[in-house]
Amino acid sequence: MNGYGAYLVPALIIALIFLLSAVRVVREYERGVVFRLGRLIGAKGPGIMFLIPFVDRMVKVDLRTVTLDVPSQEIITKDNVTVRVNAVVYFRIIDPQKAIVEVENYLAATSMIAQTTLRSIIGMAELDELLSEREKLNEKLQEVIDQQTDPWGVKVTAVEIKDVEIPQSMQRAMAAQAEAERERRAKIISAQGEFQASQKLAEAARIMAREPGAMQLRFLQTVREATSEKASVLVLPVPIELMELFTKKKD
Repeated sequence: MNGYGAYLVPALIIALIFLLSAVRVVREYERGVVFRLGRLIGAKGPGIMFLIPFVDRMVKVDLRTVTLDVPSQEIITKDNVTVRVNAVVYFRIIDPQKAIVEVENYLAATSMIAQTTLRSIIGMAELDELLSEREKLNEKLQEVIDQQTDPWGVKVTAVEIKDVEIPQSMQRAMAAQAEAERERRAKIISAQGEFQASQKLAEAARIMAREPGAMQLRFLQTVREATSEKASVLVLPVPIELMELFTKKKD
């Protein structure tokens, strides 16, 4: 018995090691891609999986959405302006088998595709479009990157351009242009105000010409406003109507 016991304990230990190496736990947001002697068996999980030691190999794939930060790229726009642009890509794995079999490293490959596509799309856009129509460019980036990564089982859900850095000289030119535009609008508004005021004055003049009493009322109102101030000397103009009476008498 003692001799058997000396062999039994190591055998149990080896059996336990084999058992532990055969058991794998795959979480809810993971899938296990299993290879048996190098041949693809399929994607398994979630839950407990049993593998044949030294025969089966499993690669876990995370199915959650990945946030990929695209490094800042120096790009020349369509109107020959050099800008630095960075972006963020949101994607997830929808086919774990393709993500492992079709590409060596899907994360690095997606990052490289995102960088080259960012340079290509921004290079075909003008600076004004980059600043004012960013949502349109985001949609175009998402469509192109998703199409290129689809054979890898990768689904790109969104692409967002984060920051756009413009040269200092271009910033000063844009600020001067914006200031000139504000001055132009201010002058147009002022001219429109003067035009409307002149129309109202012309209309008032026509009414007073048709109604002599209106001129008298305006004259009295002016006198009242003048006397309300602390003035030492008040000069009252002679109404035109009185001058007309004198001229008629002479005639």
